[in-house]
Amino acid sequence: MSTRTPTRVLDYAQVNVFAERALEGNQLGIFTDASSLTTAEMQALARETNFAETTFILPRETAVESERGVLVRIFTVQEELRFAGHPTLGTASWLYWNHPVLRGAGEITLELKVGPITVRFEEQAAGEQGVFGTMRQQDPVFGDLHERDAVAEALGLAPEDIDAAMPIQTVSTGMPFCIVPLRSLEVAGRLAIPQAAAQAYLDRCDAKFFYCLTPAAPFSGADWHCRMQFYNGEDPATGSASGCAIAYLVRHGFVTSGRPTVFEQGLEMLRPSRIHVQASLVHENVTEVFVGGRTIPVATGRFFLP
Repeated sequence: MSTRTPTRVLDYAQVNVFAERALEGNQLGIFTDASSLTTAEMQALARETNFAETTFILPRETAVESERGVLVRIFTVQEELRFAGHPTLGTASWLYWNHPVLRGAGEITLELKVGPITVRFEEQAAGEQGVFGTMRQQDPVFGDLHERDAVAEALGLAPEDIDAAMPIQTVSTGMPFCIVPLRSLEVAGRLAIPQAAAQAYLDRCDAKFFYCLTPAAPFSGADWHCRMQFYNGEDPATGSASGCAIAYLVRHGFVTSGRPTVFEQGLEMLRPSRIHVQASLVHENVTEVFVGGRTIPVATGRFFLP
């Protein structure tokens, strides 16, 4: 059998985002120099990694990156996204470790389809894994309120499985999520969204995905327990939705303005994640939406393309 030398060798990294230790949190694939790739090739590589999202760094001149940020594109297995939380945090963390100029910087800005997003990094204590970063997301846009019966049907739940004391509402900090308050951890534990019904509902409303939450168990170390199931299965941690969710909780008075809050996600799929969030209510407007967590590097490699 003969082999041919590939025309392109692409460096690749894998990190765990919103993870307290390696092999937890949300996996992210990062192509560290995607300058030679077409959009179609990026999409094909995202299918190849088969993670919730894969990012592609497009290096530019230092002066451009200093002024506008590092150019990054984000893909799921099906489409390119304007914004997503764990790819933003994970890619910025890789740059924190590896960028020739920005290595070790206190903050790094990415230029995404949605605009510039800056991630700020904390100093590491001795013995800590990875790096802890926090991004400020765009101020939230509050969208439609949803009917409980219709959402329950779309999620494969009974209406009483949704907390009637809390509204169901679309919120966007760059990606619109329908925030669904579940009645209990028991309901969250048996959530199995029928994707055909869910997608049919989403296609006719103002949300891109559903994000479900309920109060976390006492002494869990978290405040809210969250799940996000979509066309690629289940997401272990959803940073974009977390910004929407904390904005929703503060807006409706379920979390005090400015209070540091912890979301847990991914427990049911054995990839526990911790997402640190905060938002403030200023003159009846929600602002200062912060989403943070730890990123841990777990692998590097190369892809070979003709």
